[in-house]
Amino acid sequence: MRRIHRTRRDWAVDLGLFLFAACFAAISSQSVPVAEDLGPGWRAADQVVGGLGCAAVLLRRRWPVQLAVVLLLAGSQAHYLTGPTMVAVFTVAASRPWKATAWVAALAFAPLPVFLWQLADMPEERAGSAVTYFALIAGSIGWGLFRRSRQQLIASLRERAELAEADAESRAERARMEAREEIAREMHDVLGHRLSLLSVHAGALEFNPGAPRAEIERAAGVMRESAHLALHDLREVIGVLRAGSGSGPAEGERPQPELADLARLVAEARAAGGRIELAGPPAGAEPPPLVGRTAYRIVQEALTNVRKHAPGAAVDVRVAGGPGDGLTVEVRNAPPPGPDRAPGTEAALGRAGAEVGAELGAGAGGGQGLIGLAERARLAGGELTAAPAEGGFRVHAWLPWQG
Repeated sequence: MRRIHRTRRDWAVDLGLFLFAACFAAISSQSVPVAEDLGPGWRAADQVVGGLGCAAVLLRRRWPVQLAVVLLLAGSQAHYLTGPTMVAVFTVAASRPWKATAWVAALAFAPLPVFLWQLADMPEERAGSAVTYFALIAGSIGWGLFRRSRQQLIASLRERAELAEADAESRAERARMEAREEIAREMHDVLGHRLSLLSVHAGALEFNPGAPRAEIERAAGVMRESAHLALHDLREVIGVLRAGSGSGPAEGERPQPELADLARLVAEARAAGGRIELAGPPAGAEPPPLVGRTAYRIVQEALTNVRKHAPGAAVDVRVAGGPGDGLTVEVRNAPPPGPDRAPGTEAALGRAGAEVGAELGAGAGGGQGLIGLAERARLAGGELTAAPAEGGFRVHAWLPWQG
């Protein structure tokens, strides 16, 4: 047997409906038309049946349809079951499916055609009582249907609110994921460049301890400057991310790199022993900040990859385009030469670069840098391709530049 769990509110409602049915039976007992030829025993039995019907209201949650059918059938013989019957049909209309409600309503109004046929010959008091009965049953069913529709509306609104809350949580989680990915890209691009420069110069000192004092001082100065700039760039990245997208850098921080900063980037790479040729960027109009910053990051990551995987290789950087045509960025490197082909400090830089490239390449993200660059280009509205070319490697990107 299915167990019905009732809360305090359920018990309060059930007791309230029980009292309603009992009070209705007591109040309407004076107006119920009872045949004069019925004896006291029949009247007492009729009242007992009415009391049992009121008590049966407490079973409405377990057997609502069965209770309604029994009360409707018994109500045709007993005169004090109108109150319990109203509660029963209300419960069916409020909680049962439409089909069950329709069958109970059909049973309740089955005597109506016969009543209408005999209405002309029926005593006025009996006719008025019957009309009142059918009106009360119709009102109970209508009120139950209204309550069920209201409950369905509330459930629908609650479901929509839960879906909206879940959607808001999903959007917040996506925003957090995008923020983490943005942090990862910035850290990878900025710190990878600085730390690779630092590692190359430190490795050069290790491979060439007998270098002239001037060369050692120059390498130490570059290392100190690279470490300082790495910390500065780290503060810059965190400051910009804290400030929020599009709100600009925090007060006292350098602005984000632009296309015009490519010359400085190439100069830093040349100071680390890189053989780099730069063509561009185009003079005149400055591309939008997002486009310029994306082009800068593409060149920065490409040069970092050359130091990792092809130390000492000649690199050709070309940046061209203009408003309306878009901005084209191409970084191409030749196969790396052997470290023994350059004497002195250059050889040490080559050997250090090979060693650092092996270490960084082994711990790198397996092409995650290029994947991040492709994502950057896509977010800027452009596209990026990267593939081996003529024994080296070629990175080509096109970025939109509105006229």
